[in-house]
Amino acid sequence: MAETVTPTATPTPPASTRRERTGWYFYDWAMSAFSTTVITVFLGPFLTTVTELAAGCDLGADSCSGYVYPLGVKVAAGSYFPYLVSLSVFLTVFVLPVVGAVADRSARKKPLLAALAFLGAGATVGMLFVTGDRYLLGGALFLVANIAFGAGVVVYNSFLPHLGGPDDRDAISSRGWALGYLGGGLLLAVNLVVVQTFAVDGDPQRTLDLARWSIVSAGLWWAVFTLVPLRWLREHPGVEAGTGGGNVLTDGFRQLGRTVRQMKTYPLTLFFLLAFLVYNDGIQTVIALASQYGTEELRLGQSTLIVTILLVQFLAFGGALLLGALAKRIGAWKTVLLSLVLWTGVILAAFRLPAEAPLPFMLLGAGIGLVLGGSQALSRSLFSQLIPAGREGEYYGFYEISDKGTSWLGPLAFGLVFQLTNSYRVGLVSLLIFFVVGFVLLLAVPMRRAILAVGNTPPRVL
Repeated sequence: MAETVTPTATPTPPASTRRERTGWYFYDWAMSAFSTTVITVFLGPFLTTVTELAAGCDLGADSCSGYVYPLGVKVAAGSYFPYLVSLSVFLTVFVLPVVGAVADRSARKKPLLAALAFLGAGATVGMLFVTGDRYLLGGALFLVANIAFGAGVVVYNSFLPHLGGPDDRDAISSRGWALGYLGGGLLLAVNLVVVQTFAVDGDPQRTLDLARWSIVSAGLWWAVFTLVPLRWLREHPGVEAGTGGGNVLTDGFRQLGRTVRQMKTYPLTLFFLLAFLVYNDGIQTVIALASQYGTEELRLGQSTLIVTILLVQFLAFGGALLLGALAKRIGAWKTVLLSLVLWTGVILAAFRLPAEAPLPFMLLGAGIGLVLGGSQALSRSLFSQLIPAGREGEYYGFYEISDKGTSWLGPLAFGLVFQLTNSYRVGLVSLLIFFVVGFVLLLAVPMRRAILAVGNTPPRVL
């Protein structure tokens, strides 16, 4: 027989203030520097170069066929970073729901958010010591930083249902996402200007050092701006906070087990997660492979890719606010469905892009930016309506798994199609299946009934 816990009554917190909501937005501003400066641009090439040095290759060599042996396993130098990404995703799948359960059982979420943010930021700053051939240190620091990043997002998202009523969350989520793109874009722009200004042709060591300091700057940015939400956010303990009578961590594991067993009583919430898993995998694959498509298929230069990345970042700021405003008029569910139609248009337009033509590629990047932030922000706020009260952390843990932990499906489909056709264009078009199937699945979710099923009040417009 399943163990039952009778929750103690929790006073209804007062309505959130503008100051508190602004503090919540600023965590997105803080952490987005890691995903843009570190993950999107600098860390992959930086850590690959360090690994190549450890494999005995010359700094600045055009190619490297050497190997390294982490824990005695033979790994090609060029494969080390992709393997690390896969390992971090695998480990994250196990960590996120546990962190969410601990957040729900804890009477104080802010110390948990602080611990995860400073752990991730500290590991990022620690890249300062990844010099010479210290690829193992770099790999370990990346694993810690990336897992802490994902876990911090779970705790951060769990505040959203407490910051506004059903009719307010779309706008709140959109503003947070928009500010994140703005903050991440600003630091990335500064770092790219510094690298372009101070790099010296024929001096690969200087370029490597500039990349290292750019990564460190993202860790400092993350740590410093995390102080704002820690100062301005209020605690929002869950309905079962402090009811286990034991250690918060062990109680969190027990609660996670109960939640996994009880999730089948909310099949519509699970169906939404399935739809999100499918269409978000398409989104994440487009983001991950856009640079490769630009260089390999369209034969575009590095400067074009850099400008396009910045375009996406800054236009995603406006796109998140624009789709958030549209959601206020027609509802978040319909707006996300519309965004999936627009994503389909983006894929078809990318298929028809001419080679060696920077302007059309930049225009496509602008289109991606406009639809990117809104589709992600509104998916987050929609899911907040489908979470039983007091289970925000746990459910957002599973949401983040759907976001981060399954992002290998799209690249796998892209890779298989490319292997069969030897065409990046056909591989890109294969991603249409994720947006079409995701659209159909999301369309099939009876949102109002799903929200009522978990005991929440539906927003006025869906």
